[in-house]
Amino acid sequence: MAPKGRRTRRGSAVEHHVVVVATEGVHVFELAIPCEVFGIDRGDLTPQWYSFEVVSAADAQTTGGVSLSHGLSVSAGRGLAALNDADTIVVPACASIHEAVPQHLIDALRSAHARGARIVSICSGAFVLAEAGLLDGRRATAHWMYTAELAARYPLITVDPSVLYVHDDVWTSAGSAAALDMCLEIVRADHGSSVANEVARRIVIPPHRNGGQAQYVRHRPLPVGHDLATTLDWARHNLDTVTVTAMATRAGTSTRTLHRTVTGRTGQSPQEWLLRERLSVAQELLESTSLTTEAIARRVGLGSSANLRGHFSRAFGLPPRDYRMSFAKAPPALRLIK
Repeated sequence: MAPKGRRTRRGSAVEHHVVVVATEGVHVFELAIPCEVFGIDRGDLTPQWYSFEVVSAADAQTTGGVSLSHGLSVSAGRGLAALNDADTIVVPACASIHEAVPQHLIDALRSAHARGARIVSICSGAFVLAEAGLLDGRRATAHWMYTAELAARYPLITVDPSVLYVHDDVWTSAGSAAALDMCLEIVRADHGSSVANEVARRIVIPPHRNGGQAQYVRHRPLPVGHDLATTLDWARHNLDTVTVTAMATRAGTSTRTLHRTVTGRTGQSPQEWLLRERLSVAQELLESTSLTTEAIARRVGLGSSANLRGHFSRAFGLPPRDYRMSFAKAPPALRLIK
């Protein structure tokens, strides 16, 4: 692990530095999430893993540190000076959405954003970013309990109360588990799907939940004795041929009931869930094999390279070829696609 607050090199790559800003009374769980995802040295997965530090948002000229929930505390560390060289800055949930945000924190966040740092909030941390004006004219979210207040107080923000997380230049998320999903998506954007999926396996959570999924979903059971997970796992292992009708047959139910159940459990229709799974496997194949896009398209059930290219570009903002060039683990000579 790099010494706190310093950029070092592993091989020839400068580490990406992540700073978590602890505000007074911050909830322990939301603070722990970025520590778990970014702060553990995972250099065995990629030589370009993050350097990391947690700092206090308090004015260093007064108390320095801050108190957390449950009697814990965070020392000042480098304080807000750490934001001057941070590549990513994470603001976890604040203790109260009704307390004033310190001006020195607002100024530090504005300055960091202006120079191009990636700004991230978890749960009610969105109110800190909103107070700094960093969400004006953008889409954002927070925990569903706070979104109405966020929208009322900051009318220039397009607040989406239902989603898990939003990336509109600035990253915002709902609370708790949704923040884990967002942090993993950031890892995926920086290091590719294979690394993000392995981090998810180590944390023992699902490898990917799309930010557009609902924050809270209602469970509608399939017939007694049926385990939806069994059907979904079967579908994952048969992506080349599986259809929604085949999934319903496997589950021993109607397509209408399957649709209600999958949507209720995952926040996605069966068709959307299948597409997400197909694209996730396509990501891994692009990273870890030299298969052509045509072969990958057939293997994941998307039929043709043109079909894969269209869905992939819409989902991830770049075509398969560019994705492979960024994240492929194979030697350059093997990076051949049609």
